[in-house]
Amino acid sequence: MRTRHSPSPAARLETWQRWWAGAALGGGSAWLVVAFLVVPDEMAATIGFARTPFEFEIAFANLALAVLAFHAASASATTRERVLVGLGASMFLWGAVIGHVHQWFAAGNHQPGNTGGILIYDVLAPAVLIALALRAQRLSTADKPLDRSLVA
Repeated sequence: MRTRHSPSPAARLETWQRWWAGAALGGGSAWLVVAFLVVPDEMAATIGFARTPFEFEIAFANLALAVLAFHAASASATTRERVLVGLGASMFLWGAVIGHVHQWFAAGNHQPGNTGGILIYDVLAPAVLIALALRAQRLSTADKPLDRSLVA
């Protein structure tokens, strides 16, 4: 992910967006799909819960995030699509953060899958994707020439 030799700030930003979407959000979500489908008992225990049908549902929610994130990582994705993918991910993941923190304080659940690195990932993955996409949007707007027909 070397951006030092990118031809422009927009190209560097594009590289960061694609890597963050594909590797962080897409890769992380795909990993959770596999983990929740293959070893659901262990995943539930890591979070601090007994096994329920919830693990199956979480696997497919993460599958949706992975598919969207991999699209956001593609060259054909627009800035608007990347913002929307980040917002969609934030709704699910930030909701999960609220649930994890509630379990942390209300139930004393300090399992690594409840209060560990997952909290950082759930907050940062969508936040960074949104921030990078909004920065790209501002950069592309700043690069456009002023339409003199709109000036009075």
